[in-house]
Amino acid sequence: MTDCTPDETLTVYIVDDDPAVRDSLSLLLSLRGYRTATFTPAEDFLAALRPDWAGCVLADIRMPGLTGLEMQRILIDRGVRIPVIIITGHGDVASARAAFRSDAIDFLEKPFDDGTPAGAVEAAFERERARLSSRRLLHRRDRAFAALTDREREVMQLVVLGLHNRDVAHRLAISPRTVEIHKARVMSKLGARNLAELIRIVDGTST
Repeated sequence: MTDCTPDETLTVYIVDDDPAVRDSLSLLLSLRGYRTATFTPAEDFLAALRPDWAGCVLADIRMPGLTGLEMQRILIDRGVRIPVIIITGHGDVASARAAFRSDAIDFLEKPFDDGTPAGAVEAAFERERARLSSRRLLHRRDRAFAALTDREREVMQLVVLGLHNRDVAHRLAISPRTVEIHKARVMSKLGARNLAELIRIVDGTST
């Protein structure tokens, strides 16, 4: 586990049909500062899942009803990107490959050392923090775009194509000075310090 303090907004969702495993994992992770929630079977977790849930899932590979791998595939099909860690007492190469093909963070075999689940959870939380940060940036960008006027959008689209102010002015039948004003407003609203940043923002590649 890294020195990062577990985020209060992130939760470890433990999905296992064995009460002893659920309770021991929940206690172990809670003692290390992680917030946990337990579910069984997998169908209950999928029914309870909400769009704003964030953190990671620890799922047993073998459970009555849906298996951990089946639940992982359902999450992917639903577009849910919460990281998944597969846990099992019956580890094998084929299962591990299936888990990693579905982008699992880790594949843990029972019994595991006390530090192993926490290390896997922290790795999952690092990915989750990056995902949530990217989502926040996209939301801010979308709000900024929504604040642009129609004329500002027209100017922006021509500017990022590489046209000079006089060329933009000619295309839109306005003065170069007016183009400069609209361009400055676009840069301010989108938080772009220069043309290169504006192009990255418009292309959706801003980091």
